[in-house]
Amino acid sequence: MSGTGGKGHLSAIALVAPLFLFIAVFFLWPLGTMMSQAVSDTAVLRILPQTAKVAAKWDPETPPTAEMKEALAADLRAADDRQAVGDMTRRLNSAQPGFRTLMSRTTRALRKDDAPPLSEIDERWDDPRFWQAITGALSPTTDRYLLAAVDLERDVSGNIVAMPEEASANRDIMIRTFWIGALVTLACLAIGFPYAMLIASTEGWKRQLLLGAVLLPLWTSLLVRTAAWFIILQDNGLINAVITGLGISSEPLALIFNRTGVVIAMTHVLLPLMVLPIYSVLISIPGNLMPAAASLGAHPLRAFVRVLLPLSLRGVASGSLLVFMTAIGYYITPALIGGAGDQMISSVIAFYATGSANWGMAGALGIVLLVVTLLLYAVYGRLSAAEERRN
Repeated sequence: MSGTGGKGHLSAIALVAPLFLFIAVFFLWPLGTMMSQAVSDTAVLRILPQTAKVAAKWDPETPPTAEMKEALAADLRAADDRQAVGDMTRRLNSAQPGFRTLMSRTTRALRKDDAPPLSEIDERWDDPRFWQAITGALSPTTDRYLLAAVDLERDVSGNIVAMPEEASANRDIMIRTFWIGALVTLACLAIGFPYAMLIASTEGWKRQLLLGAVLLPLWTSLLVRTAAWFIILQDNGLINAVITGLGISSEPLALIFNRTGVVIAMTHVLLPLMVLPIYSVLISIPGNLMPAAASLGAHPLRAFVRVLLPLSLRGVASGSLLVFMTAIGYYITPALIGGAGDQMISSVIAFYATGSANWGMAGALGIVLLVVTLLLYAVYGRLSAAEERRN
């Protein structure tokens, strides 16, 4: 019996091993890589190892020492990887503007056999601010990107302070992302709950037809759906043609390149994620509860609020959570339908990842979204567990 049980255990492991391998390779490994990029900062340290040793005891409030300048010159002479030097320069220039031209002038001068001291190459090497930027970037790990993701930074003393208003707008874009996600969630709930009730109240081919209609967006490419809304919402599109044709408005309504168009298009795409969880809960509720409440004299609205709505809250919470978590990560729909003031945090992540090759900031912003999603899921888990205990 023990041998049979052991073989069965090994067979079970063999069956699930491909799934675990797939999750590890295509989910956990990329996620871990992005998270490590968000706290990794080796661009300066790998080019300036001698400078790191000499500058470890330097007081940032004092002028740079001659030993620091000599170590920096030696490190720059020894650096033969132009790509690595470029990465270091971009990192330092983001901390202290002017490093790009300073490093370019310095490296050209140090290639000569009779190179002068750093102070003679450029007087900025006597400015403590540039050395503070170097020493602040010598640690192999950093919280710089994570702080910058929420518009914070460390000052010269190491204290966490708010960034200048003109330096970054990540927090405003993050708030805008959550606000658009909340609007889409409310719109999906307002449409999805009555629609789910309609599906649950029908049977046979009518139910299948209604389910097929709500599932249709899931069977179509996201880009195709968004492009269709781009055509429908424009000034000479179908909606404005109907509005002007019926005389409701003499001018086309502004439905594209604004917040209204983004919410409409995202609501259409995400509506199934709201309808299906609510529908799955509604069909499990006994159908005689509402007639029983009516027979006892309850108004239909009162019966809905006191009987049906509380019993369907689990489906509402599940659908709202799914819609909101999916909405805050949207990129294509706001990029095509929205205006400059409607872009969400995913657009900023795409810019840092592909536009400026700043994987640290892209990873940090991704971590912020991941943390928000996990917190929402944890809240939902606690609420579900509390409801199960009550039942």
